[in-house]
Amino acid sequence: MEVCFFLLAHCDDTYQARSPIDPSLLEAASFEIPGLTRFVIHLPAELPESDPLSKTLASSPCFALQWYFDDLGLLETALQTNGAMHKIVDRITKAAEVNLTFAQQAMAVRPFAIPNPRKSDPRAERCTYLVSYEGEAEDFNAWLTHYITHHPPLMAQLPDIRELEIYTRLDFRSGLNLARATAMQRNKVVFDTPAALAAALASPIRAHMKQDFNAFPPYSGPTPHFPMRSIYGNLNVT
Repeated sequence: MEVCFFLLAHCDDTYQARSPIDPSLLEAASFEIPGLTRFVIHLPAELPESDPLSKTLASSPCFALQWYFDDLGLLETALQTNGAMHKIVDRITKAAEVNLTFAQQAMAVRPFAIPNPRKSDPRAERCTYLVSYEGEAEDFNAWLTHYITHHPPLMAQLPDIRELEIYTRLDFRSGLNLARATAMQRNKVVFDTPAALAAALASPIRAHMKQDFNAFPPYSGPTPHFPMRSIYGNLNVT
């Protein structure tokens, strides 16, 4: 199963609307990671209209990186002390305009089919809605069984959706001296533009998703939703 490493950066509130670091540095650094197959750089985005059914928290990351690997062993090799990712985090920290607080998490990738997926561009930009379940389910097996069975088929019906992935946490070894995020689950729905995302969030299918959300097995904790401008990179395309 493909694995994804999330590197989440938080900073002062004055930078929530923009990235405190040049995205080209993040992109160039991603190409230096051995074993990496593809990556996504997420930067803050503003929607034409807010999500009518979910509140975006003020603690949105000032940027987030997704690094994809074919297996966990390749990721752990990149995460070893003084390895590629260690050097990249140091470089990002020195180049940033403000102090950054990082969190790391490795997760299993669960992709789902959608009617009109995005084209496999070697470099493309999209608009993403990142969702994380930060708390705990009383019975995670019951939670995940219900979620995987019922929610993705609804999400796939969002107008003009281009990508749908769900992530579940993994135990992993890391040489990075960074805090570990502990989200039980993360989701990503991707659209071509902020306007397309806003339209999808205002569509009738959202009412069905909310109805299913209310039927989830018992869960306690926040579920922040973050709109992000996303830069894609595919190392398998030449």
